[in-house]
Amino acid sequence: MDTKRRQGIAILAACTLATTTWAETARFTQDRFAIGFWVDPPAGEDMGARYAEIAEAEFTLVIGGFGAKTPETVQRQLELCRKHGLRAIVAMAGLGPEQLPDVPACWGYCVRDEPNARDFLALRAQVDAIRKARPGRLAYINLFPNYASAAQLGTATYDEHVRRFVEEVDVDVLSMDHYPLMRPDADGRDAYCRNLETMRQVSLAAKIPFWNFFNTMPFGPHSDPTEAQLRWQIYTSLAYGAKGVLYFCYWTPRGDEFPKGGAIITADGRRTRHYDQAARINFGLKNLGPTLMHLTSTGVYRIRPKDDPASVLTGTAVRRLTPGEYLIGTFRHADGRRAVLLNNYHFAYTAWPTVEFDCDQSKVVEIDPTTGRDTPVLDDSPAMSGLQLSIDAGAGRLFLLPGK
Repeated sequence: MDTKRRQGIAILAACTLATTTWAETARFTQDRFAIGFWVDPPAGEDMGARYAEIAEAEFTLVIGGFGAKTPETVQRQLELCRKHGLRAIVAMAGLGPEQLPDVPACWGYCVRDEPNARDFLALRAQVDAIRKARPGRLAYINLFPNYASAAQLGTATYDEHVRRFVEEVDVDVLSMDHYPLMRPDADGRDAYCRNLETMRQVSLAAKIPFWNFFNTMPFGPHSDPTEAQLRWQIYTSLAYGAKGVLYFCYWTPRGDEFPKGGAIITADGRRTRHYDQAARINFGLKNLGPTLMHLTSTGVYRIRPKDDPASVLTGTAVRRLTPGEYLIGTFRHADGRRAVLLNNYHFAYTAWPTVEFDCDQSKVVEIDPTTGRDTPVLDDSPAMSGLQLSIDAGAGRLFLLPGK
């Protein structure tokens, strides 16, 4: 091979390496499980106390745009997030890509909520511009739920909408909002799960994480969720592989759509019962988070009361399960182990399944939601035969098993 050709190949290789390295650093990388919300607090004189309150409730992410929406208040928001160990997706506040804040506490910028497919081309240009000017930051866009109309979506089907969005806009995180009805006369949970399944499949294909908003307050036809119903929405999302869960809403928005109020914080700044509920739930989520971030979904299985669980779970790490109503997410851990998240599909009462895994029980560990550590699996009813597990209403438990 002559000298000029070798030099040419070397230059091409160097350019390729540089391009690859830049492309890798240009993409947003999620470094922790996202526990966030819609509607940040007003950017008033008590802003410092409000962000301490957010951290106290074990949130990890602030999405701005309602309270902090000017360059000055966004800067203050980022300073407070840094102080309290939070990350923020901030309002663009009328700034161009080169003017956007670029500090460690800033995960990215709010670009758009619920776009129509006709907007995808323009959004791609905006995402590319942000990625070029602020490599490593997220251009955040949230999608409609699967009950949006074709006119809202701009596509014939919801699945087409989500697939085209990822392909045409080239985002780093897939996100949507879905608020299931959970009333005695209207149960929208199956549609919620179908929406999560769409997100799971598309995010796996694109190799990006997905997040989802869930309901926290009464509005329109939606009832005010109980703590168990909050848990159900969250742990169901985890079973499908979500890497972030987002409360709707944190601060109660004013306006005709929300006359009852009832978010985590009222419109005049008082804590509702949802504050303590969220703090309890978030504490466990935050501890499970490091493990959840290492899991890749391999399947989701719904067990209905009349199902034969062993038949539904054929080929999974769960060999036997007593009849009941469950949602089971299976995963592969980055270290090669397998994982199972067992969710109690009921939000009205505790489940007590008898479970048999496909390996010796001594080789199974549970991620302790109070510490985040691997702990031996304990039988909740040792006087009974088999392994008994107690799962609170709407909750879930996460287990790790040897790989196969």
